[in-house]
Amino acid sequence: MLRSIKQLYGDKLGASDGEIGHVKDFYFDDQNWVVRYVVVDTGSWLPGRQVLISPHAFGSLDQAGKVLSVSLTRKQIEASPAIELHKPVSRQYEEKYHRYYGWPPYWEGNALWGMSGFPIAELAPAPVPIAPAPGTAGSPDKGDAHLRSAQAVNGYHLGARDGMIGHLCDFLMDPQSWAFRELVIKTGNRFSGHELQIPTSRVERISYEKSMVSVSLTIEEVEKSPAYHLAAAAVAD
Repeated sequence: MLRSIKQLYGDKLGASDGEIGHVKDFYFDDQNWVVRYVVVDTGSWLPGRQVLISPHAFGSLDQAGKVLSVSLTRKQIEASPAIELHKPVSRQYEEKYHRYYGWPPYWEGNALWGMSGFPIAELAPAPVPIAPAPGTAGSPDKGDAHLRSAQAVNGYHLGARDGMIGHLCDFLMDPQSWAFRELVIKTGNRFSGHELQIPTSRVERISYEKSMVSVSLTIEEVEKSPAYHLAAAAVAD
């Protein structure tokens, strides 16, 4: 079944030894339309800090209840590399992060998750000391231009081939691969318009300067897209 990420915002997260906060955002790879990190608001546990949790720590999101379990301890998460959320996530940070947890980097290999089509579900090994990777000393800490905040992109205008029609209001995600399969688009009035589903495969480009998602469909084709119903999305693939 596909999961609405809008319905996941605010869900509590539980480590193996206690709660760690709640879901605040998702960082997705806009080349492959895959969630690479869950942004966690740690609340009073780690005041003033937010952390990133890789889907490797969840495995699948086919979890019942309002507390999502991650295969990490609170100590592991507390000692993980700190992230500055006001800056883009850099590849240098990601390399440090994956070395710390011992997870395979998704950018090495031809599959969706590097060498696999799914994030691993096994318990992460004990954290390793954080040290500079070979060849990275002195390299610029540039942001990864392909990692984007789902919260920030939500609300972008939808551009069809022959005009503007509606705006993006949700993403539907495969809970096994963590890939966005469908966009939920609201056409017409923001409050009384119709919500439709469009496959992410029909997206041609995203303009972050214009806050617009362009698709390879005409306005008429968009209007003939399947209607979105949350109940249906929860039971249908």
